[in-house]
Amino acid sequence: MRVTAAVLEAHDQPFRLTDVHLDGPGPDEVLVRIAGTGFCHTDLLPRAPHMGIALPVIAGHEGAGVVEETGPQVTSVAPGDPVILSFDFCGGCRACLAARPANCATFFPRNLTGRRPDGSGTARTGDGRTVSASWFGQSSFAGHVVVPARAVVPVPADMAADVPLEILGPLGCGFQTGAGAVLNSLSVQPGSRVVVAGAGAVGLAAIMAAHTAGATAVVAVELHPARRRLAAELGATHVLDGADPDLGRELAGITGGADHVLDTTGVPSLITTLIDSLHAYGTCGLVGVQHGDLAVGPLLLAAGRTVKGIIEGDAVPRLFIPRLLGLWRQGRFPFDRLIRTYPLHDIARAERDTARGDVVKAVLLPS
Repeated sequence: MRVTAAVLEAHDQPFRLTDVHLDGPGPDEVLVRIAGTGFCHTDLLPRAPHMGIALPVIAGHEGAGVVEETGPQVTSVAPGDPVILSFDFCGGCRACLAARPANCATFFPRNLTGRRPDGSGTARTGDGRTVSASWFGQSSFAGHVVVPARAVVPVPADMAADVPLEILGPLGCGFQTGAGAVLNSLSVQPGSRVVVAGAGAVGLAAIMAAHTAGATAVVAVELHPARRRLAAELGATHVLDGADPDLGRELAGITGGADHVLDTTGVPSLITTLIDSLHAYGTCGLVGVQHGDLAVGPLLLAAGRTVKGIIEGDAVPRLFIPRLLGLWRQGRFPFDRLIRTYPLHDIARAERDTARGDVVKAVLLPS
């Protein structure tokens, strides 16, 4: 079928709306009409030549929409079902069997190449060139996508009639990552003292989750005043300027030694300050890739502190995303406050606003 998609033809060119031919779903795949899809910083990775992503590519990995067709082996969803799309995983490796799908042994080829694991593509240009159209299993900067069924999360039947489907896509990655880091990876408990560095989409989701979990101190560390104000509205008990030269002392004064810190910035110097702010057996969670080597002093971990990397909030999407929807329905996880919508044809403005930090979470609407 012919579909309209935002295609990246070269690393230094803008995304351009182009008609491509999309294949039908394979035996274990699903065709989904996209209602809306988030724009994430990860969707800028195809612009980096060192990533080795075959161009042209369709990015987008926070899609939500309606199932239109299923392959013959698919039993988990049916045409007409509203769904949220998350990352792909094999389902059979050691990590997947241990309910850690984000640590899947084939996570990279399934999610960060734009192709199926066997290297094949699902879309072609008008002149017959293969388009990398399986970015995170979905490539949702498009009107329709073909997705592995295991990456499809049905919207619970009791919510399907009253949830705004077009803005649910970021639950499949960014919001899932931040909230999952707090609720799954760090297991924040009532009375905990939590520090979150970076008040973007992931960080603000983490702040809302920490507040929901009953943390008594939720400290947001952020450079931008507007983001600090928003963090305070969404559950942060304290907000600090990340550029404060006395940040370490301020954190110590507020928490007396944090139970958990979560970094979403990737800034090594800030991460060491965060680790130092932990109590003797506290935990530091790291989301994303650090911007350079992380040097940890010989005594910083000796007392018992833990540093752990976190991917996708250590979530099982089909279990965790409905949980987040339930919290949203109760008014305890108001992720919709972070979203600004753009028509898909205005993707250049969404990318610019995202890169400059003018919007917390841009959501593109294909229609």
